Amino acid sequence: MAKATLYYVHDPMCSWCWGYRPTWDMLQQQLQREFAEQLDVTYLVGGLAPDSAEPMPESMQQMLEQTWRNINEKLSTEFNHDFWRNSKPRRSTYPACRATLVARQYGQEQAMVNAIQHAYYLHAQNPSDVEVLSTLAGSLAINAEQFKLQLLSEQTEQQLQKEIHFARQLPIQGFPSLVLVANNHAYPIKLDYQQWQTSLADIKAVLAKV
Repeated sequence: MAKATLYYVHDPMCSWCWGYRPTWDMLQQQLQREFAEQLDVTYLVGGLAPDSAEPMPESMQQMLEQTWRNINEKLSTEFNHDFWRNSKPRRSTYPACRATLVARQYGQEQAMVNAIQHAYYLHAQNPSDVEVLSTLAGSLAINAEQFKLQLLSEQTEQQLQKEIHFARQLPIQGFPSLVLVANNHAYPIKLDYQQWQTSLADIKAVLAKV
């Protein structure tokens, strides 16, 4: 039987994805132990906010900072609130999404997502900025200038739009979402921010019946 695929639909600048990160890491480790021969895990960028050069409205900044506080309260996730005072926020996550697609070509997709999240949430850097993303690429031993050319290329933009379109055809409920595709059928998987066992049980149930 063909391998099933578990899609992790996310955005590198989605704060709930950052909150889910420890649980997702545990789930991936368990899946690798139990289902390496049956299941592929694939990241999909869903594209939270299109390109924009406009400063983020003050009201949105306050709303998002409050979201960070809510996530911290519920999940104990660490956030550096200096971002809201020291950066120039823009409602633009597509550059970070493109960065993960370029890094995928170098086998560094998950490392790039991790680097973006750490830069954004812990070090108060702005991953909406190409220079920040290029610096992160350099930290992953990807040539920063070559990375920047790829990041801004029409080919990468087309890849992003194709991936966003595909992600939106899946039965997702925002970001992050998990969808298991087996035998050409897409099954939404329960996502629990604190208990990876919830998703694992759902995945097992689907695999048992396909």
